[in-house]
Amino acid sequence: MELSAVVTGAARGIGREVVEQLSAAGYRVVAVDLSPEVNDLAKAGAVVPLVADVTAPGTPAAAIGRAIDEFGRLDLLVNNAARFLRRPVLETTDDDFDALFATNVRPAFRFARAALPHLAETRGSIVNTASISGLVGIANQSVYAMTKGAVVQLTRQLAVEWAGRGVRVNAVAPGAVDTGFMDEARAADPDPAASLAVTLANHPIGRMSAPGEVARAIVFLAAPESAGITGTILSVDGGYVAR
Repeated sequence: MELSAVVTGAARGIGREVVEQLSAAGYRVVAVDLSPEVNDLAKAGAVVPLVADVTAPGTPAAAIGRAIDEFGRLDLLVNNAARFLRRPVLETTDDDFDALFATNVRPAFRFARAALPHLAETRGSIVNTASISGLVGIANQSVYAMTKGAVVQLTRQLAVEWAGRGVRVNAVAPGAVDTGFMDEARAADPDPAASLAVTLANHPIGRMSAPGEVARAIVFLAAPESAGITGTILSVDGGYVAR
């Protein structure tokens, strides 16, 4: 039996690794991203790229519908699309607040809402990408942390609400991950090298996680071997929250 998935934020970093690992595991995938780079993932009969804005109201139904049309079923939703913001609270505007919630929270809810009836038919699952910022306090991340805290709680609520219909809902909470996402954020720091040193010092393993390591955790949570796991937030953070 061939399984199918929808992955958002699929063009780069963690999302791209998730698509590649799911494809290698035999999943057929609809890969969603605003960037045309997602087209590079196209693989006949296995990966269908969809260039779309996850914040647009019609995108969730379009993506889920594409999976059903192309593959006949939906077994997994990976809500990975997100934006990052590191900014002191007094410098954070209402527009910053609205933009982050519009990207990091509302699409996760909308995609889940569109996917859940199909996932109930296949006894499938959702894996959300949260963050350590949604679990602990980190300076200068007030709004970003709020959005990821919302993703954490959405995960728990959906897990409880849909367990009786056979749908599992979990999340990963990465620490610093070695992606362009982090590079772009650090480039805005007055001293990027010092910022990197602080980041590494805060992770007991002394390095950032690789995107593939986070992706493997996502694939694990989606796998049949994880059938007893739901409502869990799995930290992939090099020991950050254990300090």
